[in-house]
Amino acid sequence: MTEEYSLLEPDNAEGVGDEWEEIDVSDTEADKIARRRDREFNEFRERLKNTEQFKVEQSVFDDATLAALYKLVQDGYVRAFGGPVSSGKEATVYGALGGEEYGEVAVKVYRINASDFRDMREYLVGDPRFEELSGDKKRVVLAWVRKEFANLKRAQKAGVRVPNPIAVQRNVLVMEFLGSDGERAPTLDDAHLENPETAFEVVREYMRRLYDVGLVHGDLSEYNIIVHDGELCIIDLGQAVTVHHPNSGEFLTRDCANVASFFQRQGMDVRGDELEEWIRENADPDK
Repeated sequence: MTEEYSLLEPDNAEGVGDEWEEIDVSDTEADKIARRRDREFNEFRERLKNTEQFKVEQSVFDDATLAALYKLVQDGYVRAFGGPVSSGKEATVYGALGGEEYGEVAVKVYRINASDFRDMREYLVGDPRFEELSGDKKRVVLAWVRKEFANLKRAQKAGVRVPNPIAVQRNVLVMEFLGSDGERAPTLDDAHLENPETAFEVVREYMRRLYDVGLVHGDLSEYNIIVHDGELCIIDLGQAVTVHHPNSGEFLTRDCANVASFFQRQGMDVRGDELEEWIRENADPDK
C-alpha cells in the first residue's frame, strides 16, 4: 500500500531570511556589566594566585573558592588580604583588612577536599539542623561552614565572648580578628595567667552559657581559648553540637576533662566531673 504525505502550506512568507532583521544583537547595559565583572574576576583570580602568601596554598583556592572570596570583596566585607595566621587539617585562616566598620578581620577558608571530612560528619550527623546531609564531601564542608557561622551567632547572643561572625560565602567564613597587626592573640596555653582562679571562673561560666542555649563546644581546651585585650575568647565552634546530638553528653564530658586538666596544671584543685555537674545543675537547655 502506498502512503501519501502532504506538505504544509507556507504562511505568507515574504522572503528568505527576513526574520533575522528582527533580532537585536547590540550590546545591552547588562552585557557590558557582565563582561566587566568577568574581566575583573579574572584579574582578581590571577592577582590572588600570584601573591606569595597564597602560592603555598594553591590547593585551597579553586575557582569556586576564588569566586566566594571575590563576592566577599565586592560586598565590602574584605578590602585586602594578608598572610596566613594559622593552618589546620581542614582550613587555613588569613588575616585581612575588612570594610571600614570591621577593621582587621580573619578569613577562614575551608578546603573542599579536606582529608578529614569524615570526622566532620561525626559532629553533623545527629544535629537536627543538618538532618538531610548526604555523604557528599562538598556538602559536608559547606554545611560545616554554615554551622560554624550559626554557632558563633548563637554563642554571641548567649553572652559568650567569641569572634564576631561577619559573613559566610560558600566555604569561606569572615569574622573578627582576635589580635593586632596580623599577629593572632595568644592562646590560654601560651599566655601567662596571673590569676588562674578568675580565668577558670570565666571559662566555666562560658561553658554554662553555651549549654544553657543548647550548645556543647565539642573540642574545648586551652588551645582554642584566646586571651585578647584582657578577655578570654572561645574560638573554633565549627564542631559545636546541640544538646540533641546523640554524642553531646560525651562531648561535654570530654570538654570538662580538658578544661579541668589545664587548670590542675595551674595549681588548682578542679575536677572534670565536678565541672560537668556544676554546668548541668546551673543551666537549663530545655527551657
